[in-house]
Amino acid sequence: MANSRQQRKRVVIAQRQRMENLRYKSAIKTYFRRLRDSVAANEGDQAREIARKLSSTIDKAAAKHAIHDNNAARKKSKVDHLVQQLSAKE
Repeated sequence: MANSRQQRKRVVIAQRQRMENLRYKSAIKTYFRRLRDSVAANEGDQAREIARKLSSTIDKAAAKHAIHDNNAARKKSKVDHLVQQLSAKE
């Protein structure tokens, strides 16, 4: 348990940061699921819009250090591959 006033503040800050990181990670997973579903259903415009939002969310998460930079790069590469699959289908 925190002993000093500053330590108690840091516990609150760390908890807030954990929740923000969890929101980023959850949003990324949700967007990936939606993107895979859109690609499978061959919905081009919708998939590209989701890919744009997903790439933006990944960049924001990496900037806030919610995910590692290499993890972000790997996820963005996966987004690009899914969009390319869609282009190949059309």
